[in-house]
Amino acid sequence: MDTRKARSRGFTLIELLIVLAIVGTLLTIAVPSYFASLDNAKETSLKQSLSVMRTAIDHYKGDLGKYPETLQTLVDAKYLRSLPADPITGATDQWAVEMGSEPGQPSGVKDVHSGAPGNAKDGTPYASW
Repeated sequence: MDTRKARSRGFTLIELLIVLAIVGTLLTIAVPSYFASLDNAKETSLKQSLSVMRTAIDHYKGDLGKYPETLQTLVDAKYLRSLPADPITGATDQWAVEMGSEPGQPSGVKDVHSGAPGNAKDGTPYASW
């Protein structure tokens, strides 16, 4: 009787291998979709950050009649709470700014783009957004 109790206490090697095979199969299905959803989230966040900064630039231009000298000017003038980080690079200082001016006005930030290298899922470069 003691030998039966000893045998029924644990799992056999075959049972453990079967469980590991099932877990491995489930992971190969789930992991690619997880990373794809992370990429989608970063691209959506980038589009939203660009939209918010462009709106702040437009409001600054509408209120003061000139473009802001830098993106930090928008933060200092309370048009933005803080300069957002580029979700692709993770840095706040890698935004690519497009300078512009109007006659009789100093040059300022007219538009902003991502400074991230590479392309989005649709094939367009991040810098063109």
